[in-house]
Amino acid sequence: MRLISLAFVSMVAANAHPTVLAHGMGDSCFNDGMKQITKLVGDTLGNYSVCVPTGNRLTDTTNGFFMTMDDNVDVFASKIQADPKLADGFNCVGLSQGNLLCRGYIHKYNNPPVKNFLSIHGPVGGVAGFPKCDPDGLLGPVCKPIAELCGDLSYTKVSQNILFQIDYFRDPKRVGTDAYKEFSELAQWNNEGNRVNATYKKNFIAVEKFIMVKAAKDTMIFPNDSEQWGHFADGSLKDIVAMKDTKWYTEDLFGLKTVDEAGKIFFEETSGDHLQFTNEELVGWLHKYF
Repeated sequence: MRLISLAFVSMVAANAHPTVLAHGMGDSCFNDGMKQITKLVGDTLGNYSVCVPTGNRLTDTTNGFFMTMDDNVDVFASKIQADPKLADGFNCVGLSQGNLLCRGYIHKYNNPPVKNFLSIHGPVGGVAGFPKCDPDGLLGPVCKPIAELCGDLSYTKVSQNILFQIDYFRDPKRVGTDAYKEFSELAQWNNEGNRVNATYKKNFIAVEKFIMVKAAKDTMIFPNDSEQWGHFADGSLKDIVAMKDTKWYTEDLFGLKTVDEAGKIFFEETSGDHLQFTNEELVGWLHKYF
């Protein structure tokens, strides 16, 4: 993610909605990079823009590892709901893992409502491996055992309460198991679990636009098709299932088919690796969709 100059940004008529930003893994709203991006978004749209942390200067970063995905969403929501400038609704812009805060907020709360959701390189469909560790790539002999071990340990009540990243780990060899359906936080959001939450779907389809940006050469999100609602075929770490062929789309488990058929989903792609996007690209998406 390149640090950016704001000099080229032309002011436009104020966007109708303010914007909330959610940072990625290992980052913080208090870091200079996120401050610059937040300012760029606000200057571009001519409206209030804020990066919402889930902790203080230190814990905003560590909570992205050692606080559960659901708990991060709950803190994120409490801070949004306490900000009077967001009371009438807002756009949500996520970077990498931060998109799970945007997605989780939509499912669990959406009050005040998210108007438009811009997901930049977000693992919204989950991940099946560690960053830069493709089980079928050059490091397969190392990465595959790690993925297998992670899968064995991931879907218990205890493990789902330890690490944020485990909560969106979607092992294609285990998605049919009782353990995944019972304990995975991602499974609950997807309505793939043992219980169906109608509110998650109702809130999801209320969003006006979903803009899903995929990094063509992403080495962090595996598979990078997750950034546009795809995933691996059940039982495979190689065969990709595109969004419209996924079970959660064909059975409309959480509203994905509904919003697509309503013309609310838009796909964009960047040419490089994870979070390698330019200031011009970001401004272009904001002008185009917000």
